[in-house]
Amino acid sequence: MKRKTNSFRKKLLSWFMFFTVVIFTVLWLLQTVFLQKFYNGMIIRNTVKVAGKISSESQSGDISSYIDDVSRENSVLIFVTDTDGNVLYSSDEYKKGHRFIADYNEWSDERMEMNRHNHYHYRSLPEYYKAFINDVTASENGESEMQTEDIYVYGKLIDLYGSDEKAVLYVGTTLNAVGSAARIIRILLVWVTLLSVVVGFVLALFMSKSFSKPVSQLNEKAHKLGEKDDDMAFSEGFCTELDELNKTLDTTSEKLKKNREFQNELLANVSHDLRTPLTMIKGYAEMIIDISREDEKQCAEDVAVIVEETDRLTALVNEILEYSELQMFDHETVMNDVDLSETVTSVADSFEKLYSKEGYVFERSITDDIHVKGNVSRLQRAVYNMLDNAVRHAGEDKWTGISLRTDNDKAIIEISDHGSGIAPDELEHIWDRYYTKRQRSGKGVSRLGLAIVKQIVSQHNGVCKAESGVGIGSVFSIELDINK
Repeated sequence: MKRKTNSFRKKLLSWFMFFTVVIFTVLWLLQTVFLQKFYNGMIIRNTVKVAGKISSESQSGDISSYIDDVSRENSVLIFVTDTDGNVLYSSDEYKKGHRFIADYNEWSDERMEMNRHNHYHYRSLPEYYKAFINDVTASENGESEMQTEDIYVYGKLIDLYGSDEKAVLYVGTTLNAVGSAARIIRILLVWVTLLSVVVGFVLALFMSKSFSKPVSQLNEKAHKLGEKDDDMAFSEGFCTELDELNKTLDTTSEKLKKNREFQNELLANVSHDLRTPLTMIKGYAEMIIDISREDEKQCAEDVAVIVEETDRLTALVNEILEYSELQMFDHETVMNDVDLSETVTSVADSFEKLYSKEGYVFERSITDDIHVKGNVSRLQRAVYNMLDNAVRHAGEDKWTGISLRTDNDKAIIEISDHGSGIAPDELEHIWDRYYTKRQRSGKGVSRLGLAIVKQIVSQHNGVCKAESGVGIGSVFSIELDINK
């Protein structure tokens, strides 16, 4: 089968590769273009934080050790000077212990001169230090900062242990230190990207195949819905939604098969019933034209036959349409509270008015005030069909029994007759649609009457039963749940 360019598998593969490209593009930007900015921002914030820590501990007698530890841990250069620029203490990540001035007030000019001559090996101050001190002392809050492309310096006035005067704290750090690291990261990213793209492509192929396989199976299954050989393989367990879709397709396929079978049965079984009245209507119409049109009595008899066959044809079509409707909409029936006693009585009254003049006897035993949940028009139709079936197969006494009672929260409708009865091997097929033996031998129209009853009762979660014996008549019953 030719693959479509816009297939689910190809789209999934394309989106997965697009996702991979986006991820690595963002990674490249973060690790190369924006890395230096992120690094400088973090270093500057950390430098200001270090200065704040030293300022808060500057009155401690152990300030020199604290400065050494902070300098080493954060890789910063620290100077502590007086406001004239004389170095009182310095520390960096490589050197420590450059003399703490706990006795600063007792230092003589001679000792300060020795300091200037590096007897204590202080690190040299930067050339801009004088200007930096001026900025710090001139600022309103006693703080100042300076930044170039390569360094960042933060300074502030602090109260130093052992001194009555303000001291200047200088904290400097190097910026753009990630230049060489960035080059290494770029080389590493090249290899990581190439390897990841290859692995990602393989994974994308595997994932797209895994994802598209069940979808393709369901697609092929959907194309063969209702066919005899639609048992397509489907591997359940991939995901709940596809499993549920597979079950839905199975259910739909079964319904389509049943509809196709119904159509076939309709054509096979009803075609004869349709052909017979049409043939008779046509034959009698031709007789009227050719033979009896001048014989008023014969013409009236022929017309009566045509009317009778037309009524039969109309009833046949109505029953077929009704049964088809029940098949199509059996899950859309509106259910309400139904007074079953009133419904059965109403149908019995209609039959008694229609057939009593022909000598039919209807014996009733209907319990009052029995209610069920259902559709009143369809329940009327079910009772009507059962009574119609009993009348059509009534015995010589033309007796029909109508009973409605309750038993263990069940409403039971029983329709009896004294007809010829039903053989045991036929009894279980009575409710089948188009069952031929009994229906065709009787006076039924479409042989769908009892099948319609069964369909309606099934909609109401009820049960249909039939008891009979050859020569002793039959009892047809419906059991429905009582609506409490």
